[in-house]
Amino acid sequence: MGQFAATFPENQMNSLTEEHPRYDLAESFGPHLTFDALLAAAGHPELGSLMLSYGTSAGDPRLRARVAAIQGVEPGEVLTTLGSMHALFLLSSILGRDSEVVTTSPLFPIARNALEAVEARVHEVPLAFEEGYRLSPGAVASRLTPRTRLVSLATPQNPTGVASARTDLRAILAEMARVCPEAYLLVDETYREASYGDDAVAPTAIDLDERVITCAALSKCHGAPGLRVGWLITRDPRLYAQLEQGKATTVISLPPLNEALAAELLERQANLLAERRRALGVSLDVTERWVEAHSDIIQWVRPDAGALCCARLNPERVEASLMPQFHEQLGREGVRVSRGEWFRQPEQVFRLGFGYLPPDDLQKALDIVASVARTLSRA
Repeated sequence: MGQFAATFPENQMNSLTEEHPRYDLAESFGPHLTFDALLAAAGHPELGSLMLSYGTSAGDPRLRARVAAIQGVEPGEVLTTLGSMHALFLLSSILGRDSEVVTTSPLFPIARNALEAVEARVHEVPLAFEEGYRLSPGAVASRLTPRTRLVSLATPQNPTGVASARTDLRAILAEMARVCPEAYLLVDETYREASYGDDAVAPTAIDLDERVITCAALSKCHGAPGLRVGWLITRDPRLYAQLEQGKATTVISLPPLNEALAAELLERQANLLAERRRALGVSLDVTERWVEAHSDIIQWVRPDAGALCCARLNPERVEASLMPQFHEQLGREGVRVSRGEWFRQPEQVFRLGFGYLPPDDLQKALDIVASVARTLSRA
């Protein structure tokens, strides 16, 4: 429990789900999908006969087949999980206490918790705001040792929305083959398909090497976090069997109803994601214009994909000691952003979720952020 309390000061993680401010810029996804929008209410008699028994430990065959078809793999290489973080917890469970893991900072806090919970030795590669949070293969390589068993990356990252190039992933794999050939590379692709407007979707990393494991979920790109459905893909049969056994001996299976709804969602993915990408493109444009209009006090790293980015108050204009006041004033105005400290970032940094609110409300919320920032700014 101490680890979780340290990661989320003052129980702030709970506030993300229990509190509902007027303008929520702390959310990292787009608008929630409704049940009616998913099913169109009628015409699905198969759900009426669905048996609400245990599912299989590997996951619903229809769902795994849909994921496999989209990702270009075989259904037998897909394991359904309770969101993408469950995939990381399953992977962590097969690490020994002396195993070494290489990951990045900033990092979604629960991802770090999964590694620390099994007492793995975690070596972080720091990514800097000033350098656009770009991952250097050389920096990863410098932290590899023969005891490294897992390199855990996300592309695009949470909280930054910054993606890693395939050439960089190949370079990391080459170094892993030289230094720690038994290690796996986990690539969390939860935000990969959340591109902007007509921007191309980056290809999956699963085809780079058999040591690559990918995971994703329906929480972010698809707007269905309440389904709690994700998946892990590995082309290593031995590893797959270990992970399936780990799932069977902990959660047994995912709820069959959730998996059935997830399969239905993926059947409609093309149209659904096209609509959501158009909306994300509009929201990104609103955010970019806002940053440009307030560039003297607001700075950001433009994301590659996803409904989130990292912004900061200009350190030359706003002192770090004033940041608690910044968040308190935003709260009084009904606005919330995610604090940089959650991600082990400097105080002036905050995660800005721009995909959740409609464009008009997003603009109002951003204007409040700028207004509050200016009240704290040195001339």
